[in-house]
Amino acid sequence: MDAEAQTYIDGIDPEHRPLFDRIHRLILRAYPEAAVVLSYGMPTYRVGGRRLHVGVWRHGVSVYGWDTDAGADLLSRHPELLSGKGTIRLRSKEAADVTDDELSGLVRASLGPGTAH
Repeated sequence: MDAEAQTYIDGIDPEHRPLFDRIHRLILRAYPEAAVVLSYGMPTYRVGGRRLHVGVWRHGVSVYGWDTDAGADLLSRHPELLSGKGTIRLRSKEAADVTDDELSGLVRASLGPGTAH
């Protein structure tokens, strides 16, 4: 992990840190080789030419750069997570309704082989 990304993570509000850590853990469990860098002002997970951006905001955590097919699957079960084009917004208080399997599926589809971004 680069120093800028670590500084960002170290500064996350304690209210949202558990949710960020959950997503971070799921990404690195699926892709331990992922490079974690700061891009667009937020931690970005790079696997080959693929990227997944994870930013913390007042509401919780937003995910950008996700695979639209995987997102469609997740959003069919949780349509309230879509916030504008290309943004999945997980509110910290509501994130318990989204399973690790659902998030892991999004991660694998977004960073896995055959995914073009």
